[in-house]
Amino acid sequence: MLCKVCVVRLCIPPGAKLKMASPEPKGLALFTRESLELMEQRIAKKHNEEQEEDLKPNTDLEVGKELPLVYGNLPKGMVSEPLEDVDPYYQNKNTFMVLNKKRKIFRFNATWCTLSPFNSIRRATVKILVHPLFRLLILISVLVDCIFMSLIKWPKWGPELQITLLAIYTFEILVKLIARGIWTGSFYFFGDPWNWLDFSVTLFEHITIYSPLNFIPIFRVARSLRILKIIPLNEGVKSYVGILLRCLKKLTGIIVLTLFFLIVFSLIGMGFFMGNLKHKCFRWPQENETEILHNRTRNPCYTRETENYYYLEGERFALLCGNRSDASQCPEGYACIKAGMNPDNGYTNFDNFGWALLALLRLATQDYPEALYHQILYASGKVYMIFFIIISFWFAFYMASLFLGILAMSYEEEKRTAAEKTKKSETEFQHTLLQEENEAAETKTTQIEMKKRSPTSMITSLDMLDDAIRHEEEHKKSQKRCPLCWYKFAKIFLIWNCSPCWVKLKEFVHVIMMNPFTDLFLTICIILNICFLAMECYPLSETTLNVLVFGNLVFIGIFTTEMILKIIAMHPYGYFQVGWNIYDSVIVFLGLADLFLANVHGLIAFRLFSVLRIFKLGKYWPTFEILKLTLIKSLVALSDLILLLFTFLFFSAVVGTMLLGFSYKAHIYNLDKDCQLPRWHMTDFFHSFLNVFRVLCGEWIETLWDCFDIAGQFSCVPFYMMVILIGNFLLFYLFLALVSSFSSCYATAHAENEEAKNLQRAMARIKKGICYVLSKMLCKRLNVPKDTVDNVNVKENISDHTLSELSNAEDALKDKGKSSGTEKTTVTENESQSLIPSPSASETVPIASGESDIENLDNKEIQSKSGFGSSKEKVKPSSSSECSTVDIAISEEEEMIHEHEKPKRLKNSNERRSSPGQISRESKRGKIWRNIRKTCCKIVENSFFKCFIGLVTLLSTGALAFEDIYINQRKTIKILLEYADMIFTYIFILEMLLKWMAYGFKAYFTNGWHRLDFMVVIVFCLNLIGKSQEQKLLMSIKFLRALRVLSQFERMKVVVRALMKTTLPAWNVLLVCLMIWLAYSIIGVNLFAGKFYECIDPTSGERFPTYEVSNETECASLLFNESMPWENAKLNFDNVGNGFLSLLQVATFNGWIDIMNSAVDSTGVDMQPDFEANVYMYCYFIGFIIIGLFLPLTMLVGIILANFNKHKIKQGGSNIFLTEKQEKQYLALKKLIYEEDSQKTIPHPRNKFQRIVFDLVTSQAFNIIIMVLICFQAITLMIQSDEQSSQMDTAVIWLQLLFVILYTGECVLKLIAFRCNYFTSGWNILDFIVVIFSIIGLLLPQLGEYYFVSPSVLQLIVLSRIVHILRPGRGPKVFHELLLPLVLFLPTLLNISLLIFLVMFIYAIFGMYNFAYVKKEAGINDVSNFETFGSSMLCLFQVTIFAGWDGMLNAIFNSKWSDCDPDKINPGTQVRGDCGNPIVGIIYFVSYILLAWLIIVNMYIALIMEFVNIGSKKRAKTLSEDDFRKFFQVWKRFDPEGTQYIDSSKLSDFAAALDAPLFMAKPNKGQLVAMDLPMAVGDRIHCLDILLAFTKRVVGKDVRMEKLLSEMESGFILANPFKITYEPITTTLKRKQEAVSATIIQRAYKSYRLRQSDKKTSDIHMIDDDREAQATKEDA
Repeated sequence: MLCKVCVVRLCIPPGAKLKMASPEPKGLALFTRESLELMEQRIAKKHNEEQEEDLKPNTDLEVGKELPLVYGNLPKGMVSEPLEDVDPYYQNKNTFMVLNKKRKIFRFNATWCTLSPFNSIRRATVKILVHPLFRLLILISVLVDCIFMSLIKWPKWGPELQITLLAIYTFEILVKLIARGIWTGSFYFFGDPWNWLDFSVTLFEHITIYSPLNFIPIFRVARSLRILKIIPLNEGVKSYVGILLRCLKKLTGIIVLTLFFLIVFSLIGMGFFMGNLKHKCFRWPQENETEILHNRTRNPCYTRETENYYYLEGERFALLCGNRSDASQCPEGYACIKAGMNPDNGYTNFDNFGWALLALLRLATQDYPEALYHQILYASGKVYMIFFIIISFWFAFYMASLFLGILAMSYEEEKRTAAEKTKKSETEFQHTLLQEENEAAETKTTQIEMKKRSPTSMITSLDMLDDAIRHEEEHKKSQKRCPLCWYKFAKIFLIWNCSPCWVKLKEFVHVIMMNPFTDLFLTICIILNICFLAMECYPLSETTLNVLVFGNLVFIGIFTTEMILKIIAMHPYGYFQVGWNIYDSVIVFLGLADLFLANVHGLIAFRLFSVLRIFKLGKYWPTFEILKLTLIKSLVALSDLILLLFTFLFFSAVVGTMLLGFSYKAHIYNLDKDCQLPRWHMTDFFHSFLNVFRVLCGEWIETLWDCFDIAGQFSCVPFYMMVILIGNFLLFYLFLALVSSFSSCYATAHAENEEAKNLQRAMARIKKGICYVLSKMLCKRLNVPKDTVDNVNVKENISDHTLSELSNAEDALKDKGKSSGTEKTTVTENESQSLIPSPSASETVPIASGESDIENLDNKEIQSKSGFGSSKEKVKPSSSSECSTVDIAISEEEEMIHEHEKPKRLKNSNERRSSPGQISRESKRGKIWRNIRKTCCKIVENSFFKCFIGLVTLLSTGALAFEDIYINQRKTIKILLEYADMIFTYIFILEMLLKWMAYGFKAYFTNGWHRLDFMVVIVFCLNLIGKSQEQKLLMSIKFLRALRVLSQFERMKVVVRALMKTTLPAWNVLLVCLMIWLAYSIIGVNLFAGKFYECIDPTSGERFPTYEVSNETECASLLFNESMPWENAKLNFDNVGNGFLSLLQVATFNGWIDIMNSAVDSTGVDMQPDFEANVYMYCYFIGFIIIGLFLPLTMLVGIILANFNKHKIKQGGSNIFLTEKQEKQYLALKKLIYEEDSQKTIPHPRNKFQRIVFDLVTSQAFNIIIMVLICFQAITLMIQSDEQSSQMDTAVIWLQLLFVILYTGECVLKLIAFRCNYFTSGWNILDFIVVIFSIIGLLLPQLGEYYFVSPSVLQLIVLSRIVHILRPGRGPKVFHELLLPLVLFLPTLLNISLLIFLVMFIYAIFGMYNFAYVKKEAGINDVSNFETFGSSMLCLFQVTIFAGWDGMLNAIFNSKWSDCDPDKINPGTQVRGDCGNPIVGIIYFVSYILLAWLIIVNMYIALIMEFVNIGSKKRAKTLSEDDFRKFFQVWKRFDPEGTQYIDSSKLSDFAAALDAPLFMAKPNKGQLVAMDLPMAVGDRIHCLDILLAFTKRVVGKDVRMEKLLSEMESGFILANPFKITYEPITTTLKRKQEAVSATIIQRAYKSYRLRQSDKKTSDIHMIDDDREAQATKEDA
């Protein structure tokens, strides 16, 4: 049985198709002329047959795979020889099969080839082609060619090597041409696209080499295509290309939709911003004023006097300005005019469609968006922030979500298909093995005769099994790492059991090393070693350095001792069998090497290897172990995809070097006046590779501008678009594959290693020991007589509990025991409805709705079963709440404990009964208290009170936005805010007191939201104290008041709960990621600490060249030393903290270029940096982006996704970001969306003319014409530009007039046809508004009102009709399917957006309090600052999309006298100085980035999963209510009178008109006939019969589905009883049989009649002949 399993496992291919022909195993036979004749006969016979066999290729026998073992051993005589194809699919395809020594399958065509398959030349070429060495030769040639293509300067023998390689490629093509034949079908040479590529490149190389023309640049670019030849040489990579092409086909819809939106937004941008970026502040001349006024007109001859423009300090381009009040204003003496060129050398503008599209693509990909963001807001006004929010956030978010969703669906589909193929193949092969075993037993006596009779048939059942066993043994032997002699050597020399004394020592050491406390000690040492590694910094004192050196020696000694003792305890052989032990030994050897080579210059690498000690902690960390194993398995499984990605990167870098490298050298003067190459160029392979890598990191626009300057747009745009689109496609697919692996790894259980278990045992023993010591100490201190304690308990119980309470508790306990089968949270009807106090029973006080939802996040099921529903909590039936404010409401768990423990207390204590007088007095006091509490409870439970508190919360939060830097200038507002703060404080204190009275202290403070409210009240009180005592610190925490909004709105509470569920379990993974970052930060400190200092020239602001200043000493010796400081970069690696911050900027790709520039230019400590002196330091950052960013990101997202799916399943598949009310609205919205004809159909008009118009406007052709008009109108907007000619203006005006006339005509026709019903459709109302504005837009210029409404705005209003393309039923169906998830996601999006806005609001207020007066430089300017609430929100919007926060942080870093003025007077306020606070700034931005990232990632996951769920429902063989609704919508079109019957002739059209999964494509008549549908009189078929048959076709036959179908039928009959009157008389199958029979009868009858007529004709001719003969005789 083992051999069978082995055979099955070895024969299953990695990618097998689901539907395949599964032939019985046959013998291999040589392909002979007789075989060819038989094949041709079968093909001829097959053509004569009407029906064809529906066979699919066997995926186990595909080209490139190994022949399965079930076909036995391959004889030498059949190696590289033509064989008959064993796949039945190809047996009639004129093909034959060839196997090489490795049993690899090749297929060739037997006909339509240059030579016959029996020709000796072709046989020789086939043998060469299938030989493994030939493939190896081609692979080596391609790799050598790739290496030489990456070189700029070739050696002297380079041309000879090039010709040699070309000869090899030519020989390969000739071999393939002869072996495969010249044709374009399958298995021919030109039937493979990769052969086309090889042939084209080789032919082009021959032409360019031997041609007299100079084609060298073209030749170099075309030759780079040779790199792609690596793909067909690797079957795994080639299969991934096929998978990605299938994914790309599925992405067609989203690509078209993205282009559509980009075009629309580009046209909107042209309408809003065309020509605005040319507005600059120009010096206003005092004498010649008319010239400036002339330049403000539309004269294209602008002045380009750049020296007259106004420049901000340190800015390269002139200050932009605008004429709007919220745009940037020019300083005094300057005027805002339209002059000069656009920013960024003219490449950033919206002056025509091309540049607008480029700008939109830049915003969508979020590449340097803050610069364009500031430019537009400067020139056009802050109101256009809405445009950027829509583009940069929502549009980019939705398109990326759709893209990732489709990729995720494709990946999961491929994964599921591969698993099903593997399972099916395994089942089939097991069946084959069992069948062959049975046949072998039956035919054992005839095997010898069969072998003699058929010498070429080498497979029999016994041979197959013997081969499988032999192969299993060989496989086991191949798994051995070493030969047998090495095992003998290891047993002798590596297993030490020679001496009894040594064995005892070994056992003693083994006990010590395997002790849990030993692992605990080692873990502590690792943590201390990590702390010592993190202490390295610059500058480092001598004492600290000595401590670190000594600590390093100690830890090396500890780890060396650990290794030695473990080797003694486990033997060397056993020690090195464990992976972690090998890792430990490597660390020890590297540490010792570092000690011995410490004084050798240039061997810093050994010091860097000490960072590997950090990962020793993973041995004791189960999470790290799981992630490590998952990562290794994923990378191994995805190795072909990674190779494909690297191949594309290499190919792009080589193409960039060959295509653009020469242009960088020839036109460098366009980039630099000194003709110095920029940092990012493509003159060599390394820099070109860096450029491509930067593009894949999302930064491409700046290097594209440089490319425009040196090579032009037509060379640069195709190259960059290729890298962006294909590179990101591969990157996203790899990202999703890794995310899927990490999300699934957490769902499976993993066994912990022994070290982790030992660590847990040690911690458990320590905890047990501490508990034991504490218990002993407490017992000694609390040594009180038991009687005293009991007496005290009795008194306390009697004083706190009335007799009625105690009796009620006992009764409740008895009742609970009787009714144990009922629900625990059930409350009687009297208890739930009665709030009147009773003198004989204790009263209960209900608590507010939903107040205890934070402590029991997952107990919705328990709460839903409560008798009070969701609005009331279970109340403690007997407690001390009658006379105190404690213990009012408890949860069900606490109630159970309370009811079980109270009788025990009563039983243990001396139970005494109170007198009636005592009960009466206590009941009177309790009655008053209960009435007070019930009144408070009614108040806080009142809906008006809740609305009032919510309104006050919003007002108190909104009031914070007014406290900006101008508050002191607005005295009235300031006074109002002060009084408002006092009122708000008193209201919230009163609310808190009322809730204390109503709920009690315990219930109040055990609720998380109430604790949050209490904290906010404390903030209010501290704020008032701070104002009275002028305490700035107490006033600065006012921003926390906004947190109260969370507790008042259920939508935000739901999102917060969901975020806690999805993100809190991921903190362990986050620690693993931080450990990776710590390692890179320590490496950065060792590499760059103290090396980012530089000497700056204060006049130019640039760095001194190294030939002038080489170190700090020379910088200090220069003249005017005070003004030339030795400055350090603000972001550096001088310590681990700074390293973390620098790595965060690299991870967010903000400011990372400056950090890399400093690292690449670094030369040494206290040495002046030099341009790219250490250029290979780029590899450090590339490694961090891959290992420290990309991989941890996949881990975090994968775990968050796993938690999201886990909690979604817990909630029954509902959205965890929606409230219960929103879930119902979600279902209603879903029904509304699928209800295409939700509105009443417009009746046909009775008037003949109106009926004609109605038919016209409702026809499909009319709609198509309108769509074409809309597209033509968009094209007219696309061809416009800022400085177009007057003729173009005239043409545009006439075209606009034409469109207005046509749209007006359409509107009039629809008004005539629809009459008043025209305005019942929102789409018609939109069209009517567009027509009105179009007419106004034409009339206003005639009236002279040019600036009343901008003409561009009117054009955009007319363009709004383009949304008709997205209209369901009118535009492409794929658009509707892609927009459906967005519409369904809107409630979730709204909830998450509210939380994002609240977080932005809180941080904006905090920023106003702390950074309002920071000096304006870098990222803080007139647009983005913290002076006002609006500007603060602009800043935080940038940070939300991870753009530009590095510049803001740089401005906040200005805290020294050299950078800012701490005594600067700020007008209108008492605050002095413009310095920032670096510590507060770091905490501010880092915390906001983490919060925003977590929220946005969850938002992405929610939308992607929504899209995936919709797609999975479509693929699943299930039918939803929406599918039935669509069915009946289509039915209405075929049965407008509602008869519930359609004619059988319409059934085919009806089935083709349905939507999936009920859809049946034409031709479908055969399938419909096979359904055997019952037919009534008149060949009519009933609706229910069709629905049941179609449903059964989709869902199949199942017991549950049969029950569902019967229920559907009974329900339909009850709703429509008149169906019974129409009894079926036949079925579609019978009717088809009758038609076929009738046809046969008719044909037979016609044939009979024809024969009869022929017979009669022949008889007539015979009679005529006889008559003629007789007449002749008579005449004679």
